[in-house]
Amino acid sequence: MPIDPAKAVAAEPRSAEISWDHKDVQLYHLGLGAGSCQGKPSPATDPDELRYTLESRLHVLPSFATVAGAGMGVVGGLSAPGIDIDLAAVLHGGQSVTLHRPVPVSGRAVSTSRVAAVYDKGKAAVLVLRSEASDADGPLWTSDAQIFVRGEGGWGGDRGPSERLALPDRQPDATVERPIREEQALLYRLSGDWNPLHADPDFAKLAGFDRPILHGLCSYGMTLKAVVDTLLDGDVTRVRSYRTRFAGIVFPGETLRVRMWAAEGSVQVTVTAVERDDAPVLADTVVEHS
Repeated sequence: MPIDPAKAVAAEPRSAEISWDHKDVQLYHLGLGAGSCQGKPSPATDPDELRYTLESRLHVLPSFATVAGAGMGVVGGLSAPGIDIDLAAVLHGGQSVTLHRPVPVSGRAVSTSRVAAVYDKGKAAVLVLRSEASDADGPLWTSDAQIFVRGEGGWGGDRGPSERLALPDRQPDATVERPIREEQALLYRLSGDWNPLHADPDFAKLAGFDRPILHGLCSYGMTLKAVVDTLLDGDVTRVRSYRTRFAGIVFPGETLRVRMWAAEGSVQVTVTAVERDDAPVLADTVVEHS
């Protein structure tokens, strides 16, 4: 079997030094649509948007942790001992980030990656790839990627958690729409995800899509920005953790509809594609905050 669960989980963590600066942060924010399409007369110069785009005012959206160092934590996990898989069979099923303190505008850290768990879903295996980043002042973030590997289940192992969140029985406290620019995937991929599925029409057709799709982690970042800007007073430092399940795809040129339900210390979110009758994009999504 290409996946040896016991060997993968028991393997020594892999560590690599990563670094970033304000240009990486600005590029990431621009890839999420910062400075455009915010329903304001001059979004590029709006003070709320300049916090994402101008180096003298810059703060860091916590989802940047998924691309810091070009997302090397996930790459390290997929190359761990006991893991020998066809990348064409891989799907990103979910993502979570826990912040131990605000992400600095520039930094150098050690990212340690390991396979935290392997679950047997019958027709697929699920790898939980955990990366933890620390700098000279201590822990920065912990990030978990849930990776589905089609065709690799069925060995009789633990199926793992399958939590689904019921939506509150009331209208959302806020609903916003975020357009996805036609070239947005081309810009977002410059932050480190070079998968041709998001840029090459011929490759997308081989994968079963009539055109390239947007990165799931781009939708993930766009959604967190919408929550921060709408319900957290634009203060990225209030975010404590953020998790989601990737429930469907979205195409460049479409519009994300982000519905939010506020509770004490958290916001529950659903994200759908407006142009496809609210087809699911993100589900089981929660932002925990101070």
